[in-house]
Amino acid sequence: MPPNPFRQFLDRFGAAGSLLCAIHCALLPALLALAPSLGLSFWLGDGVEQSVVVFVTFLGLFSLIWGYRRHRAVHALALLAPGLALLWAGLLHSGLHHSPVPHAVVMTLGGVLVGLAHVVNLRLNHQHVHDASCAH
Repeated sequence: MPPNPFRQFLDRFGAAGSLLCAIHCALLPALLALAPSLGLSFWLGDGVEQSVVVFVTFLGLFSLIWGYRRHRAVHALALLAPGLALLWAGLLHSGLHHSPVPHAVVMTLGGVLVGLAHVVNLRLNHQHVHDASCAH
């Protein structure tokens, strides 16, 4: 049976979104200096960041748990868990959240791990072969 197109879409969407998030976080210090002059201050607010982290969390958990049920390999989840932990730490830990460089580093690393988790999950789903050992 070929991979489910919706699952592939979720992983591709999650990987692209997570990697864009990582780029955003890496460029955040420079954007903080330029944002007021460019009228982009809204995109750097805490509300946008919180919304993105919540969305990435739900998308990642839904997509990767669904994928795990198909391929039974923990590789993708092993990347997702620390990635989400870093994103939430960067969002909730005041020492990290209010220090521009540590915040950018933690959020970038978290975003990269979540993006890589989606890529690994996509590859695992694509390589899955149905046989007698399948649990579904």
